[in-house]
Amino acid sequence: MKLDGIRNRMLLAALLPAALVAFLLAAVFLLSRFEDINTAHRQRARSLVRQLATACEYGVFSGNVSHLQSLASGALRESDVRSMTVVDAQGRFLVRAGQAGYTTLPRLTLLESEQFEPRTQIDLLLQPIFASQVPLDDLYAPHVNAGGEAAPARAEQPVLGYVLVEFSRAALNQGANQMLITGVAITLGGLLFGALLAARLGRGVIRPIARVSRLIERIGAGELSARARVLPDDPLRDVQQVLNVMAQRLESGRDELEQRIATATQALREKKEEAETATLSKSRFLAAASHDLRQPMHAMGMFVARLAQLPHEASTAHLIGNLEASVRALQELLDGLLDVSRLETQAVPVQLRAFALADLFEQLRASLALTAQQKGLGLRVRPTQVWVLSDSALLHRILLNLLSNALRYTSTGHVLLACRVDADGQHVRIEVWDSGMGIAPEHQAAVFKEFFQVGNGERDRNKGQGLGLSIVERSAQLLGTPMQMRSSLGRGTRFSLRVPLAPPGVAHERRSPLRPSSFEDIAALRVLVIEDDPLVRDALVSLLGSWQVEVVVAEGLAMALALLKSGAAPDVIVADYRLREGENGIEVIRQLRAAAGHAIPACLVSGDTEAALLQAAAASSLTLLHKPVRPAKLRSLLRRLSLGAQMDAADDGA
Repeated sequence: MKLDGIRNRMLLAALLPAALVAFLLAAVFLLSRFEDINTAHRQRARSLVRQLATACEYGVFSGNVSHLQSLASGALRESDVRSMTVVDAQGRFLVRAGQAGYTTLPRLTLLESEQFEPRTQIDLLLQPIFASQVPLDDLYAPHVNAGGEAAPARAEQPVLGYVLVEFSRAALNQGANQMLITGVAITLGGLLFGALLAARLGRGVIRPIARVSRLIERIGAGELSARARVLPDDPLRDVQQVLNVMAQRLESGRDELEQRIATATQALREKKEEAETATLSKSRFLAAASHDLRQPMHAMGMFVARLAQLPHEASTAHLIGNLEASVRALQELLDGLLDVSRLETQAVPVQLRAFALADLFEQLRASLALTAQQKGLGLRVRPTQVWVLSDSALLHRILLNLLSNALRYTSTGHVLLACRVDADGQHVRIEVWDSGMGIAPEHQAAVFKEFFQVGNGERDRNKGQGLGLSIVERSAQLLGTPMQMRSSLGRGTRFSLRVPLAPPGVAHERRSPLRPSSFEDIAALRVLVIEDDPLVRDALVSLLGSWQVEVVVAEGLAMALALLKSGAAPDVIVADYRLREGENGIEVIRQLRAAAGHAIPACLVSGDTEAALLQAAAASSLTLLHKPVRPAKLRSLLRRLSLGAQMDAADDGA
């Protein structure tokens, strides 16, 4: 602006005092309001963190991670909450939601704390989570001592954990900027008031500014097609022309970007469909290959078991022994792969109940005592009276794998199985110690991977397949049982599991968590075999016949019903799942039971490994055996089913 001429001098004389007053008022107002907003922001943040700490108390106390995660996700719905983290009293992460701006935890204290990062404009608030202690008031108990003094205060609340919440000051700064804009608008209002002294000149300046402001607002709102009407005598003519060019370039860039996004989205959709098709084809191939491989393996295992029962020369017996060992190795590999697959897809049902660890420890000692004796190792199992709340079958599998590994990789010394109550009084630590070769630090993370073995590059099957610790880790995760490992080269390894104790007051029944190890003999037991594969059927019939079992055979439902009507009522049914003409073993067993008028003991045998089959068998109260089935396991199951039928008959007679 050129300050020449009387009009310009009058304009300055009118605007300068008004501008000074407007700026002073705006500065005082804005500084006061900035302080009020900042105080309100800090108070709201502290209040929200305290509320979250109170809400997280139950989740931290009970270990309910899903509850804590829902609270953390709910906190992120607050516009200024950037992240929320919950840690336990030792600083171990429980849940985290959002993108935390810090890499290390701040110092954990018993007092709430607040930190501000000027660079990122982030407030970090730390709030301890205290365990609430609700005082139980006795209606008839005095609340003051005999001397008239108040009752003593309750003990200091223990700390369960900490809540860390990051609050962004973006909204605060946005509010400050908004007020700044408001202050500027007020200042402009003062200037406009002063400009009334020179209205003609003021109108010539304000109108172009208003047009430019409206144009910028429309462009900012996404209306990139907006253009300014440039007048020849407009004082902001150059600015409006630049804005028009900028809006045109933005509109062209947006159209090009939308076209690129549409093309990329279509390409991603096509790739996704190709990947899904390939995944389905692979799943079908693996399922079919697994089933077709298990069928001959199942038959071969039974043929070898039957062959081993026959008299042979020493050289032939040695050859059959090697063949039996090879078949057993293949069966163990398939069983291990099946366990890993089922645990990975969480297809293993978890049944929590209270049981005595002494029964479980005794079963493990009896199972592994001979192995330890053959290697010249000491297997020590400390007695315990502890009751835990867990799944006995999964816990047995975990400890059996850990003890088997300890015995396999220990040359001299001993292996110890023991437990001790944890410091919190609510958990017990079950520990497996060995004096073996130990695991190097660089291998301690890799030993939990499938098929990884330290010092077994030649893949000697006598050293296992490398699936034991992988199964242990997945089983522990399924149980929600934390597992720790400490190992030193040449000094051995220790694995520990943290299992919850059974709740106090639960009526404990002292019984073994596993099925009994022996039953009545199965000789003269009548077994109905339903199998459509001739090779598998012949192998199963031959094996059962060697056990003095009376076997009747059917290929499907029609033949089985005919045998049932002829009076050949079986004691136990062993049925394959996949049968001819679309029949399946579950439905065949259901119809046979209905025709017989009572629940005939039965089991299902299948080479399929899908989780849906396991759920369907459990819904029908059927034991599912995955092929290849070990003869000893089949015989043990027949004994158990036979004993169950005898007990039911005795109860009915009583």
